[in-house]
Amino acid sequence: MRKSFLAPFAIGIGLIAIIVAGVLVMQRGARVGLVGSFLKVRTAPLDENSCIAVVDFRVTNPANVRFMVRTVTLVLEDADGNRYDGRTAAEMDAKRLFEAIPLLGQKFNDTLLGNESVAPRAAVDRMIASRFDAPEARIEKRRRFVLKIEDVDGPITEINEK
Repeated sequence: MRKSFLAPFAIGIGLIAIIVAGVLVMQRGARVGLVGSFLKVRTAPLDENSCIAVVDFRVTNPANVRFMVRTVTLVLEDADGNRYDGRTAAEMDAKRLFEAIPLLGQKFNDTLLGNESVAPRAAVDRMIASRFDAPEARIEKRRRFVLKIEDVDGPITEINEK
């Protein structure tokens, strides 16, 4: 009786494993979100109590659906672990910043804007310029920057500076 039960049991477990694997393979592109990395981080003082941070980054949409950007925020995490949201500059303001502050160097990428989309299985290079009410020395002693990109449907992607 034991041998007659063991063979159908093993076949049943094998079929269940195949079904679960099939469902996982079919759902692999259904997750909405971005993956990415920082390419370049530049900072420059605006005055003695404020600073501008410019981050060039690359994001990839691994999903099978379009990622529609609602908001983009650069967050400063200081040495103590406190987080401060920067005030994001618009594309026109970013162009003026690069013209007015030569210390920032050349503008390589366009700003990632709200209502912009990242196509399925595509990668894009973008930038963000954010103002922080802190002296440049405090920004330089940061733990990291965190880039938060929110989708119009709610999911939030966070990309950490390494």
